[in-house]
Amino acid sequence: MTIMIREEFKDDMLARGFSRRQMMRAAMLAGGAAATAFAFAPELAAAQEEESVKVRISSNECWTGPMPVGLAAFVKTAPTSNRYSPNDERGKLIKAVAQIENVPEDHIMPWPGSNEALVRSIFAFCSPTKSLVQADPSYETMGRAAKFLNVPIKNVALTADYRHDVKAMSAADTNAGVLYVVNPNNPTGTMTPMAEIEWLVNNKPAGAVVLIDEAYIHWTKDFPNNTATHLVRQGKDVVLTRTFSKVFGMAGARVGYVMARPDLLKKVEVYDRGNGPAIPTTACATASLTATALINARRNEMIENRAMTVDFLTKRGLKVIGPSEANMIMVDWKTKSAKEMGAMYKAQGVQIAGPRWPVWPTVGRVSIGSKADMEAFMNASSKILA
Repeated sequence: MTIMIREEFKDDMLARGFSRRQMMRAAMLAGGAAATAFAFAPELAAAQEEESVKVRISSNECWTGPMPVGLAAFVKTAPTSNRYSPNDERGKLIKAVAQIENVPEDHIMPWPGSNEALVRSIFAFCSPTKSLVQADPSYETMGRAAKFLNVPIKNVALTADYRHDVKAMSAADTNAGVLYVVNPNNPTGTMTPMAEIEWLVNNKPAGAVVLIDEAYIHWTKDFPNNTATHLVRQGKDVVLTRTFSKVFGMAGARVGYVMARPDLLKKVEVYDRGNGPAIPTTACATASLTATALINARRNEMIENRAMTVDFLTKRGLKVIGPSEANMIMVDWKTKSAKEMGAMYKAQGVQIAGPRWPVWPTVGRVSIGSKADMEAFMNASSKILA
């Protein structure tokens, strides 16, 4: 396969100390080399193993599909897909996000989900001498991309109550390129208070960017009053990512967006192939953004199912890490490894997340699905834990 590298891409990476080999590796990702890019989307990769399993609660997907108003927009728009941009669907999504988040339109860039934006932020802001600083455990995409490009990685343990340790992250590397905060965190579902994130933004190493991943923010009880959009409005060195893969039920549709100052977006855009979300899925996302009643209903249903599951597990003497505010929980199996427990549940027709977090070998992640999903999980647990 021949990979065409934009001169702007090439010049920027070489100027920041990347070797030509590293630059070619980055181009493989930015150019969409399928096998390579797929490896950096852990939820997508894990989902391929679930196709023959009846109950799929390992990839933090929503238990139901896109919202009806979004599906209607998808169906209406699909026949016009012979045009690259029949009715400015991308612009309409940007306008909708701007209105809802109170962020200027030139601070918003749509993406096919959030993984691509995360990977490109490694290209844009890190280098062989500017590290990625991240919590451990946390979402793996950025760490995998950094490792692939030989970018230094500084892993910082979560606090005793499972928050990001912002003071330790700030001190981890005076020459950091990106400090990565996932809020709520994946895999723990725990929240880091906004005051601590603000402290990190104001006390980070000079020249570093704080990337705040809010993939699960719509699940949280305080949404929309607990987001970091105000830091974008204030012009801070912040890149904020969102996705429609979770509460909106569009994981397979691949739609998301980034919010940041225009100059920061421009750095990420250097590595953009020009491929935004597909036109019908963009229309679906735009229509879904304002479905407040359904967002609230899905949140409440998830919270109820999560509480039922946590109660079941704790009554059986298992430690559930938390409190989680997202559609996932982490369970300490104590005497069994996450790999062993995953195999046991799979034998019962239930797929949970496997051994993805080396720092916690006996801890596994369980996504919160429908009530029927969680009842099936509890039935399987009763057999396994007997």
